[in-house]
Amino acid sequence: MTIMKMFGDFQKDAPEERNVRFGVREHSMGAICNGIALHCPGLIPYCATFFVFTDYMRAAMRLSALCEAGVIYVMTHDSIGLGEDGPTHQPIEHLSSFRAMPNILMLRPADGNETAGAYKVAVLNRKRPSVLALSRQKLPNLPGSSIAGVEKGGYVISDNSVGNKPDVILIGTGSELEIAAKAGDELRKDGKTVRVVSLVCWELFDEQSDAYKESVLPAAVSARVSIEAGSTFGWGKIVGSKGKSIGIDRFGASAPAGKIYKEFGITAEAVIEAAKALC
Repeated sequence: MTIMKMFGDFQKDAPEERNVRFGVREHSMGAICNGIALHCPGLIPYCATFFVFTDYMRAAMRLSALCEAGVIYVMTHDSIGLGEDGPTHQPIEHLSSFRAMPNILMLRPADGNETAGAYKVAVLNRKRPSVLALSRQKLPNLPGSSIAGVEKGGYVISDNSVGNKPDVILIGTGSELEIAAKAGDELRKDGKTVRVVSLVCWELFDEQSDAYKESVLPAAVSARVSIEAGSTFGWGKIVGSKGKSIGIDRFGASAPAGKIYKEFGITAEAVIEAAKALC
């Protein structure tokens, strides 16, 4: 969702059209969207660029949050998975930095179902902006993923345990949720009870009731493994002191997505190894 193909470009002589050509001007793009949201509350502006280029419009995005302007930021190429463009274009610390910003929703959907759910959340939240971090890679719709689950921020996509007591909980976001799901399938073949959780939006999950959060991440289960192709900063509050976080705490590199994921250890094998060390 970047261009509405059924409409033309908004111009002084064509005010009925709905696409605005910002040019390569990320800060101005965010600022103009803020103006639209605040001046015309009946309009819902969205804008799009590579996720790493939020560095150029962070001030405008921060003002979105501060001014309660419900701009939708559609940020693509959200990880090292963008490949050969290399570390200048590969976000590392960006997810963590927006999770630290007040009054903004940082959503990282894993597939088509979750992307639809993320758009729904973004459209309904008119007093806080939303950032949708989307992958470059093609991703399958995962069994157990849902539109409704996104509204909770985090939810279970698969679980073969009983009594809310799995041997281990695997937690993923975005393109790495598929990796967590594959690791869960392999661990179950070894007789483990495994819960796989999508933590698509930390802010929404934090807003849920204690009972709901306990139903997803029971306090009694300390064996937790997270996987996300970005900084591990902040994941400690999710996996706890006894859990393990798989991520990237250095700059990326130029290589095809599949190769670079293996090189950086963002793999199902790494999740399985970490899980077996915990349970």
